[in-house]
Amino acid sequence: MSSEVRVPELPESVSDATVLSWHIQPGEAIKKGDNLVELETDKVILEVPAPMDGVLGEIRSKEGDVVQAEEILALIEAGAAPARAASQPKKQSTPAEKPAKAARQATSGNTKSAKTPDAAPLVTPSARRLVSEMQLDAHEIPGSGRDGRIQKSDVLAYLDAREAAAEADDVSPAVGDAHVLPADVETLITAQPIARLSGEAGRPEQRVPMTRLRARIAERLVQAQQHAAMLTTFNEVDLTAIMALRETYKARFEQRHGVRLGFMSFFIKAAIEALQRFPVVNASVDDTDIIYHGYYDIGIAVSSPRGLVVPILRNCDQLSMADIEKGVAEFGAKAKDGSLSYEELTGGTFSITNGGVFGSLLSTPILNPPQSAILGMHQIQERPVVVDGQIIAAPMMYLALTYDHRIVDGREAVQFLVAIKESLEDPSRLLLRV
Repeated sequence: MSSEVRVPELPESVSDATVLSWHIQPGEAIKKGDNLVELETDKVILEVPAPMDGVLGEIRSKEGDVVQAEEILALIEAGAAPARAASQPKKQSTPAEKPAKAARQATSGNTKSAKTPDAAPLVTPSARRLVSEMQLDAHEIPGSGRDGRIQKSDVLAYLDAREAAAEADDVSPAVGDAHVLPADVETLITAQPIARLSGEAGRPEQRVPMTRLRARIAERLVQAQQHAAMLTTFNEVDLTAIMALRETYKARFEQRHGVRLGFMSFFIKAAIEALQRFPVVNASVDDTDIIYHGYYDIGIAVSSPRGLVVPILRNCDQLSMADIEKGVAEFGAKAKDGSLSYEELTGGTFSITNGGVFGSLLSTPILNPPQSAILGMHQIQERPVVVDGQIIAAPMMYLALTYDHRIVDGREAVQFLVAIKESLEDPSRLLLRV
């Protein structure tokens, strides 16, 4: 008896998906609920669980195939997997031996483990992406998760062990004819050699297809440029009062609410106050109509391993600063491990992006259609300013507001940004709403 594995119902407005990777191969035993395959849409990665116990039979949709809802992905046969030839029992490493074993494997010069198991190792999505980016062999990485599943922390521990072993031997691990110096993960990723497709020494090239998310980002950015009359206005804000307030209450805030008091909650609260005064900035264009939104769903631009994503913090006018900080922290964690849902990435009436975390001093953010405005935060930099006729050093930040000039006039955009500046420079305004 066989059962069909089908593409699940896709989120609204998503017409198809791409088969990203199969975790189980034909002939392998599976349990109900096991993650069989990952499907990539232009927003999120969907996991398809096994509907029953059995053995994976024929795979109908291979990696890279574009599939639609209810399309058959594979067949599952009832029963147990066929017995494999008897082999010598494999000695299990103790927790204390795992780092040493990983280090020995990492520096052995082999691309495969000496004892590769028959079945593919179980790997979480975030760990699998890191394994792929680092060009690692998952068989060499000890897994600490359920049923030996390899987690992202296991990959990072493996890399740490490899680096430690390389430093102990005072030799950088060779990869091809390049040498990767001991460094952090981000540097290691960029340091990986690429295939020499041009055939010219010292001039390597590599052609890599865009992921669906990257292609969707590109499509939306071009759409914003073509269909909106974007204009950007700038101002700067003195964050002396905000920084003093944070310094005074951050310990008590974190102790009471269990979350760090950051800058984002202040900016979101200031943005909501300004949006309520200038509702057209919270509106959107639908053909020849303007839709005014009586709610405040704020998109928070977050960098993820797959690209920039903008999860939506809904009904922000009804949230406390602690609720906002918790929501932003949760979005950051989900973006890193790829677990943001489609619903969390849909909608939004206004967006905020913070290029300052990467060191940006000034930028012109691009609209997130169909929204009519986006606020850009930047790096805090101590600069000389004149206060009451005296030159002092103050923590300053440039603010940028990109807006759709089709419905937002320059006067409204400038006043909106001034309202945010005033709220941040005098936080008591947020309490008194003046």
